[in-house]
Amino acid sequence: MSRKRYRLAGYRKVAAVVAVAGLGLAAAACSSSGSPSASSGGKVTVSINCAPTQANNPVQHKEWVADIATFEKANPNITIDSVYNYPCTNLPLFTAQLRAGTESDIYYIDFTDLPQVLTAGQAADITSYVNPKTVPNLKDIAPAAMKAVTAGKTIYGLPTSNYTQGLIYNRALFSQAGLNPNDPPTTWAQVETDAKAIAKLGHGIEGWGDYSAGNNGGWHFASYMDALGGTTVTNAVPPTAGFDNSNGLAILQALHTLRFTDSAMSKTQGLAWGTLQAQFGAGKLGMYIAAPDDVYNQIVAVDKGNINDIGMGPLPSLTGKPAGSLGGGNAYIFAKSDTPAQIQAGIKFINFEDLTPGKGVTFNYARAKADGIPVGFDEPSLFNGAAGAQVSALRTKYTTINQSYYKAYVDANEVSDGEPFDAQAVYKTLDPMMLAVLTEPTVNIPALLKTSATNVNTLLQFSA
Repeated sequence: MSRKRYRLAGYRKVAAVVAVAGLGLAAAACSSSGSPSASSGGKVTVSINCAPTQANNPVQHKEWVADIATFEKANPNITIDSVYNYPCTNLPLFTAQLRAGTESDIYYIDFTDLPQVLTAGQAADITSYVNPKTVPNLKDIAPAAMKAVTAGKTIYGLPTSNYTQGLIYNRALFSQAGLNPNDPPTTWAQVETDAKAIAKLGHGIEGWGDYSAGNNGGWHFASYMDALGGTTVTNAVPPTAGFDNSNGLAILQALHTLRFTDSAMSKTQGLAWGTLQAQFGAGKLGMYIAAPDDVYNQIVAVDKGNINDIGMGPLPSLTGKPAGSLGGGNAYIFAKSDTPAQIQAGIKFINFEDLTPGKGVTFNYARAKADGIPVGFDEPSLFNGAAGAQVSALRTKYTTINQSYYKAYVDANEVSDGEPFDAQAVYKTLDPMMLAVLTEPTVNIPALLKTSATNVNTLLQFSA
């Protein structure tokens, strides 16, 4: 699913993509000519998109310009040609550029976009350029994040952010409902109890919120499956639907009960991304699932929610200990037309800007705090090992939030399961299932699961 680079506030859109071939078609992408030593040592210009605009992101724009100046001063032979665009994700433009081969030398993708990129044949093989010398923290990058830019053994880009999901809840509403704001629910049974209590506050306040449109319903369902130890799409060859079982039944039954038995959800359904955040920011929603960036990118920055009213816990499960979480993120891919010198320069810049603790737009927490950007959220969780420890120490040193409000989420240490094969198309196919559960009082859930699994399997037959 779509994540926003540079803490972009005010936009997030998840659109359906055409069914694309799997990573087995990696040969459709092209290798760059030459070798890691092919640079002539002369001047090189590299274009990179998703640069934050002055109009939409003035603080991030200032940081970006400063970073470019710092990088170019240290590397006088490299010129970074910034392509300023807002929002970063514009699916029609992205698709058109892939078809025409007019993307930037280094271009931004969501993890789920790699199959589309490879099918279009618009990625350079940068495997021989990526090593501990060019990316010193390479060994510490989360395996799931590197997997998202790799097909087989071929590397096509570098990850810049990642995420797992958790429960976002309104601490103020918990207190008003007589619940303990330091004890968020961890099981679906506890979710039901707390959601009912919050909904009883009245005044248009709902206990639980969920999506069923814009691919977001299927996205949430996939994360719920991961938390129960299941999977939406199996890793078999060929892949098949993996949710027509007791886990899928438990999830849909829990949501249906919240909506129709408990009246703990809104009567208005068919919701897509942005609606729950606005409801939450207005103090009208008790709980929903999301990643931490929902808090600092949207709820607080755009919907003017109170940061002191927000907490996070783990994804709900049946046992209270989530087996995993759907995870995603963003990366930069190198265009197939890039020269060896451009690849080398691009890797050097991405390493500086996105993969070095204490540096760049992502991990320069001292600067972020000085610029008024919230610091202290456990995201991105891009590094393990020594680099991860450095990032954690910097977050703690410069935090501007009450980290204890997010302790339950952090302590759950959810394992990122990545996203399913042909994720966007699968999510789109599952939206109607989520909509039916949230709008039809007498829906036959077992039959709904079976029909949805059949639809996903049909999709996968053409995608695999």
